[in-house]
Amino acid sequence: MTQRRLAEVAAKVGVSEATVSRVLNGKPGVSDATRSAVLTALDVLGYERPTQLRGERARLVGLVLPELQNPIFPAFADVVGNALAQRGFTPVLCTRTAGGVSEADYLELLFEQHVSGVVFAGGQYAQADASHEHYHQMIRRKLPAVLVNAAVEDLGFPRVSCDDAVAVEQAFGHLVALGHRRIGAVLGPTDHMPSRRKLAALTVCAERAGVELAEEHAMFSLEGGQAAATRLVQRGVTAIVCASDPLALGAIRAVRRQGLRVPHDVSVVGYDDSAFMTCTEPPLTTVRQPIEAMGRAAVELLANQIAGTSVATEELLFEPELVVRSSTAPAPR
Repeated sequence: MTQRRLAEVAAKVGVSEATVSRVLNGKPGVSDATRSAVLTALDVLGYERPTQLRGERARLVGLVLPELQNPIFPAFADVVGNALAQRGFTPVLCTRTAGGVSEADYLELLFEQHVSGVVFAGGQYAQADASHEHYHQMIRRKLPAVLVNAAVEDLGFPRVSCDDAVAVEQAFGHLVALGHRRIGAVLGPTDHMPSRRKLAALTVCAERAGVELAEEHAMFSLEGGQAAATRLVQRGVTAIVCASDPLALGAIRAVRRQGLRVPHDVSVVGYDDSAFMTCTEPPLTTVRQPIEAMGRAAVELLANQIAGTSVATEELLFEPELVVRSSTAPAPR
């Protein structure tokens, strides 16, 4: 390693260049904590470890997210990042973008950085029709991981989820209590596992209540929500349950573009209770995911795996909470 890089690593860790040199050359006289900090600094700065040290995993943890435009994902990253830091791990944020680096490519990069584990939120494991080969590769390499929110069943990783069925039962029950008899649902793509769970629960709720249910599927974006909600409004629904807050904001825009009002003509319920939903017009009624508890549980499950503790792969379901604001009202007469 060049003198400049040696100095850069030393400055990052707060030790002398001589100490960094001792670590890199496997010399004694360095504490385990300092040694670990130097190796982590190498990984963070993007420098290759010496050959004799490459078999050891760094105290880096990959955090793989599908996007950052939905405020729920930065909020989740904040919770997970803080929980990891408290345990001495450094998060490496990987965000997928359309036409950009794929989840599988990110995973290969994380392998090269010798990460200790990975937390996934909203990944391809939630899409039944997507490729799951990179997850099986992780299992073969024995890399610890935790999946957040509903996944296909055969992957074998610990899972932490908000209970989709309870979430839509709360939203649907609220709308039925307000007198709505024609309710629409804006869900994610048809192969999206959380949306499948929501639709199954909504179907049961509608049958029990004797209420007409219409569903539309969309990409997770404001524009997708607007297009799907436009079709539902044209079908005569008086209330719409959405699978995310951005979808709900798109639904509100759709209602207004039809010359109608929220909530006087059409009520709208979101899902997540992400940042700024109190600042929308009207403030959004939504179902809150307990991301603080979910994020900390995910980190605890991952840390236990990294420490060699056996962890059950059964899904942990967390209870959501209906937050009633001003985007819902009694059904129009």
